Amino acid sequence: MQDALPALVLNSEALPRTVMNETPTNPASAAGNAAAASSTSDEQLMLAFSKGSSEAFTELFSRYKQKLYGFFRRRIAEAAHAEELTQETFVALLRAASRYEPRALFRTYLYAIGFKILRAHRRKAAFRATFLGHQNSVPDPSKRDATESGLWVRRAVEKLELMDREILLLREFEELSYAEIADLLQLPLNTVRSRLFRARTALRNLLEPPGEPTAENVPLNAEQKGERA
Repeated sequence: MQDALPALVLNSEALPRTVMNETPTNPASAAGNAAAASSTSDEQLMLAFSKGSSEAFTELFSRYKQKLYGFFRRRIAEAAHAEELTQETFVALLRAASRYEPRALFRTYLYAIGFKILRAHRRKAAFRATFLGHQNSVPDPSKRDATESGLWVRRAVEKLELMDREILLLREFEELSYAEIADLLQLPLNTVRSRLFRARTALRNLLEPPGEPTAENVPLNAEQKGERA
């Protein structure tokens, strides 16, 4: 995934400008700043960004660009579309920065934006397929090149109910907590727990190899039929 977005943001008129320090930065100071940024929480960075710090946004972009791309890539067939939606999510984050309030974890806030953009993308794709006749000729994400076992897992995941699948992906791949998933999908916490258990059970059943045939299920050949007669 390309790293073009921070440059776009730094040149954006929507971002409040911070006063630049005219004193040259020495290497030791730069290293100290990098260490400080890495120890700063996502929520602190987002608050700093909402007040005009472009450096805070760059750090957030660095932390979440691959995670967010993976979020879309697991749900969209084309890699190019997943990258576009990733960029679009960060642009939406930029535009909403001045209204940000730390009422939830930053990653929950970011994935909520991502879900809205994903739903809009799916609506547009459905419209094109229904009314414009643009059928999706790109293979389903579950059928991408992969090892045999990976392909088997992807196909099994695709067979889960939509909500169960989303909860499973958010838990196992995005690594969100039960509370974050409940907040993101607007579901009761116990519902998240029960549906995750159901999704894991269903996935395990789908991935189990067929049982060995028992003696009762094995068809008799002609000799065995004669002996039994």
